[in-house]
Amino acid sequence: MTNQNIPASNAGTFKIGEDLTVNRLGYGTMQLTGKGIWGEPRDPEEAVRVLQRAVELGVNFIDTADSYGPFVANRLIKKALHPYKDDLVIATKVGLTRCGPDDWRPVGRPEYLRQQVELNLIDLGLETIDLLQLHRIDPKVPLAEQVGELELLKQEGKIRYIGLSQVTVEEFKAANAITPIVSVQNLYNLANRESESMLEYCEANNVAFIPWFPLATGELAKEGSPLANIAKEHGAHPAQLALAWLLKRSPVMLPIPGTSSVSHVEENIAAAGITLSDEDFNTLTNAVKS
Repeated sequence: MTNQNIPASNAGTFKIGEDLTVNRLGYGTMQLTGKGIWGEPRDPEEAVRVLQRAVELGVNFIDTADSYGPFVANRLIKKALHPYKDDLVIATKVGLTRCGPDDWRPVGRPEYLRQQVELNLIDLGLETIDLLQLHRIDPKVPLAEQVGELELLKQEGKIRYIGLSQVTVEEFKAANAITPIVSVQNLYNLANRESESMLEYCEANNVAFIPWFPLATGELAKEGSPLANIAKEHGAHPAQLALAWLLKRSPVMLPIPGTSSVSHVEENIAAAGITLSDEDFNTLTNAVKS
């Protein structure tokens, strides 16, 4: 199997905004919480080790959100990694409330977004959030009020850059007319490419595209499938091939695979050492028609 000590830097780098250069293979913290993304993890000490191991292997882009737990993932990050390395970029999100396990509700009222930014700063132990993403646009609140409040927080020095999550090209353009948007985090993986137009727009405009749920392989990983066969040829796991496909798909792609175990975080980061041929890439691309 692929060497488990390959650094994340093998995936290359991308510059978010004007000055945040990150390795293109990051880490997402959603799976560090309890079942239903609710409450404490089953093994908090393993969660700390996962974060520390990811950084040891060169991950310098960590994606989190106040709604993960809620607050659980942020506090684990601080426990594991604070004081932070100078090159570590922590991206977080606001705009989703939690009313129980697997229950997510958008709230984009300016006063709520401001409160959550302040709580992120406290829980993460930061003075400025490098990348603050609006977790979801709240349809009940004018977009200008939601993004405008984030712009005010940026002017106050509490946010460096602003991103969006789960948006269309039209929504991106509307928000970008209010304040510069440097990243988009949408559902995207080998099996689900419904956000292809958003990815293409990001690529054309040098905007970071952060695919959430990057490892959805499902039926694609069955024995004898193209994904399983190519993975076998590379001495890798199907999930690693799915990540290698994302990295090759676009230079603006920043996958953030998450896991709650050290062995899996090592496997995921080792995907940075896999180089797909154009033939293998096309075979995987054509295995699923989005």
